[in-house]
Amino acid sequence: MRTEKDTLGEVNLPDGVYYGAQTKRAVDNFPVSGLRLPRRFIKAQGTVKLAAARANGSLGLISKKMLKAIEKASLEVISGTHDDQFVVDVYQAGAGTSQNMNANEVIANRSIELLGGEKGDYTVVHPNDHVNMAQSTNDTIPTSIYISSLEAVRDDLVPALKMLKGALSSKSREFDKIVKAGRTHLQDAVPIRLGQEFSGYAESVQNDLVRLQNASKSLLNLPIGGNALGTGINAHPRFKKCVIDEIRMITGVNFISSKNMFEGIQNVYPALELSAALRGAAVTITKIANDVRLLGSGPRTGFAEIRLPAVQPGSSIMPGKVNPTMAEMLNMVCFQVMGNDTAVSYAVQASQLELNVMMPVIAYNLLFSIEILSNGINLFTQKCVVGIEADPQRCSYYADATLAMATALNPIVGYSSAAEVSKEAYKSGKSVRQVSVDRGILSSSDANRVLDPFKLTGK
Repeated sequence: MRTEKDTLGEVNLPDGVYYGAQTKRAVDNFPVSGLRLPRRFIKAQGTVKLAAARANGSLGLISKKMLKAIEKASLEVISGTHDDQFVVDVYQAGAGTSQNMNANEVIANRSIELLGGEKGDYTVVHPNDHVNMAQSTNDTIPTSIYISSLEAVRDDLVPALKMLKGALSSKSREFDKIVKAGRTHLQDAVPIRLGQEFSGYAESVQNDLVRLQNASKSLLNLPIGGNALGTGINAHPRFKKCVIDEIRMITGVNFISSKNMFEGIQNVYPALELSAALRGAAVTITKIANDVRLLGSGPRTGFAEIRLPAVQPGSSIMPGKVNPTMAEMLNMVCFQVMGNDTAVSYAVQASQLELNVMMPVIAYNLLFSIEILSNGINLFTQKCVVGIEADPQRCSYYADATLAMATALNPIVGYSSAAEVSKEAYKSGKSVRQVSVDRGILSSSDANRVLDPFKLTGK
């Protein structure tokens, strides 16, 4: 064991840990959920600390020897070497002070070790004075949220959505010649091609891609350098520019300073904007998953227009039953994302005066949504969409049977008379084509031409 001191007194710690007194207090004070902020967030914290150290080093505020040690320790945090040392619960001290100090203490103690000292000897490298130099929880935590979220969207969610869009577009081309009945209000509608239906799914995913990428642009504005409130107190006048330049170099992303540092620290609106885009994507994906479940319902007593890949048995009591499990999984993911957005929305609106103190729960829910949505979409695409098969005979049967075929008679006999044809077809069990010929509205050859389901689907 070793003993460390903070402003409240002494704290005993296991000698092997890199975190210090403030982190230990947080562990003891907040045993709430067992949840931790994820790898991407910790990586972003390491990025911020590395950039700050390099900025302060370039300004002559820390020695080259100390800079080298902090650099190495920060790079280890970025690489994940010390993930087990980030032990603070998501539900912690407001704003993420404990999370920021967790990073400061880990990096400081690892730097001390690299310099040949003993953990806890902060005369060598101090968590606040050196690792946290020119920074505050209030600017480092939102900066870490934006960096980690942007990278997660770019590296995980955008590729997942692009793969889904590509698979849906491929099915759209594959199914382009298959005509089926459209349905509105879950009732018969005019014919549509199965490929056209899938093209709508592909385009909706593309639209969400655009919305997500637009929302991600707001994440480029970082409040780092504003320090506690936006005034930049205790920071070198050139620190703000230097630290942004270093973050750009480390990440390869063209981050910029928040236009107004006070606004950038008062609010976490980029997180709100991204969360809303994630919710929108979840709504779109839910609709697609629901449609896939409905179109594949059956196989004997449902729509059964498409066949979904069988990935596992569907019942513990009914032998041979196969369920649309991948779509069901994706629905659950989307519902969780929608719930996470509600948590983020409430947390963002909780900003008061100069600061939002709910940032840890914002970070957790935002990154959790990106992670599960990315994984869920990837699995749904790979294990469901790419293996979907159509049943052309079933689709053709519904295309001929739909009562809305009478819509094609509107230009010939008018809406009211066409409605009578539809009603008679429903009562008699005949097709609209048969009733039209029986009533003498169309000859057999004209009926084949006017009521050709494929021609009615347009181009």
